[in-house]
Amino acid sequence: MAEEILKGGEYLIKAVDCASVFTPEEFTDEQRQIAETTEQFIASEIIPHHDEIEKQHFEVVVEGMRKCGELGLLMMDAPEEYGGLELDKATSMLVGEKIACGGSFSVAFAAHTGIGTLPLIYYGTPAQKEQYLGKIISGEWCAAYCLTEPGSGSDALGAQATAVLSSDGKHYILNGTKQFITNGGFARLYTVFAKIDKKHFTAFLVERDFDGLIVGPEEKKMGIKGSSTTQIILENCKVPVENLLGEIGKGHKIAFNVLNVGRFKLGAGVTGAAKMALVQGVKYAGERKQFNRPIASFGAIQEKIANMTAEIYASESLIYRLAGLLDTKLATIEKGIDNYYDEYQKAIEEYAPECAIAKVFCSEVLAATVDEVVQIHGGYGFVSDYPAERFYRDERINRIFEGTNEINRLLIPGMILRKAMKGELPLQSEAMKAFESLMTPSFEELDDSVPFAAEKLLLKNLKTLFLILAGTGVQKYMDKLADEQEILIAAADIAIQIFALESAVLRAEKNCATASARRKELYRAAVKVFAFAASEAAGSAARRGAFYIEEGDTLTMILSGVRRFSKYDATGLLQAKRTLAAAAIEEEKYLF
Repeated sequence: MAEEILKGGEYLIKAVDCASVFTPEEFTDEQRQIAETTEQFIASEIIPHHDEIEKQHFEVVVEGMRKCGELGLLMMDAPEEYGGLELDKATSMLVGEKIACGGSFSVAFAAHTGIGTLPLIYYGTPAQKEQYLGKIISGEWCAAYCLTEPGSGSDALGAQATAVLSSDGKHYILNGTKQFITNGGFARLYTVFAKIDKKHFTAFLVERDFDGLIVGPEEKKMGIKGSSTTQIILENCKVPVENLLGEIGKGHKIAFNVLNVGRFKLGAGVTGAAKMALVQGVKYAGERKQFNRPIASFGAIQEKIANMTAEIYASESLIYRLAGLLDTKLATIEKGIDNYYDEYQKAIEEYAPECAIAKVFCSEVLAATVDEVVQIHGGYGFVSDYPAERFYRDERINRIFEGTNEINRLLIPGMILRKAMKGELPLQSEAMKAFESLMTPSFEELDDSVPFAAEKLLLKNLKTLFLILAGTGVQKYMDKLADEQEILIAAADIAIQIFALESAVLRAEKNCATASARRKELYRAAVKVFAFAASEAAGSAARRGAFYIEEGDTLTMILSGVRRFSKYDATGLLQAKRTLAAAAIEEEKYLF
């Protein structure tokens, strides 16, 4: 009998076996070769031209994209029948992670291969794919995605751009302005969203040379300066009717489903960027001397290095666990069926909560990492002669890209609760059990024979805590809970920490079975350091949520539960941090 595939959001109510998760240690030789090819390309073709790219010599970026096409790096997700490679999501994310070392170039790459290409792959007609996909995946043309408008950012469906059918029925006439369009300055194909007759939200494939498409000037940005960001202005832009993408009035399906993919791909990219920043921080700490000693010898710096290493380990574990979930689900879809991409999109949408989690958690790990790397550099981290300054500026956009982290935090519990309302997740019955455990205290003895017993108990308790908070919120506010954003964000913060911690623990457990004694020590140290941080973060979110929802005796009872269920025995924490730091400083690399 085939093993049941974990549903989206189901990790919150089930214990997960480590055998079911995919980890980076399981990459095939082919995947490792693709990763190495990507690293070599960035090192030889992009990094030497970094200054030119930062000065917006976009011909260098366009040439780099063409070379990516020659190497096959633009065709990971494209179907084989149109010249693509149609590789798994783990490989696609691995390439995205390695490309991240290319700085601003990686932004152009990610926009092109993600939101620039996927709408055509998922929703294009055979004729549209035949016309455009070969140019896109070869790097002959660059692609862009035009959803945001000056007055509508997170409220995508509030867009004002319009489309009207011409009198002869041969064209749609588009009018409006699109804002913050990545690759806008040099793209040749744009996926543009507009409302037909001001009400039917629809997507169109628009070529740069179509009459009425105007590319605005480059935005003057704080970071990612080497990427192109412009307005795209549509002034009676004539788009052939055959370039309507998908169905009339179904543009929201394209917009939101492609954003799910964009979110987990962004998670992979920022994880790669965090690894790169960490290495720069560690190397500088080993070179910089104060009081006649390298600053890497000081406990204050070592703690920063340990914390960064553990958080990036969790970020990486989360990303490839999600890749494994997606690949397992996608493998159940029969290739060649007429509605293949409909089923494909449903499979990805199944894990929309986890995609949002990846985006939020991994982007915030990068934010914390680059902040500490600047701090390690001291005053030199604030000047542009050192890469730490650019890391800091470039990082900031990732908490805004692909839906702000606030929007994604609201989506996480919202999507999970909708699954419960549809009967896809038994959250109500599990929440009732959680309340019962709140009122009947019990103290579990740790079984030392169970790997990572303390962390598994913590995970079990944090899941109970999430159910208590979500259940209390639903009980009090019912269908009005969607308006209580502060409560939803608190619940999201618990759910995020659970998925990240569980991913880290399961990866360590799975790999410790065959790891050397030294590797086991590093896995255990990383898990302990991150588990302590996760317990503190989840406990804080739960306390916040409790005060938001309840008062009086009920509040007192829930706060007692928060103390109990967020408790974690972190004995040996300092030694774990010193172990991680010492290894990172000695090897001058990300350890995992």
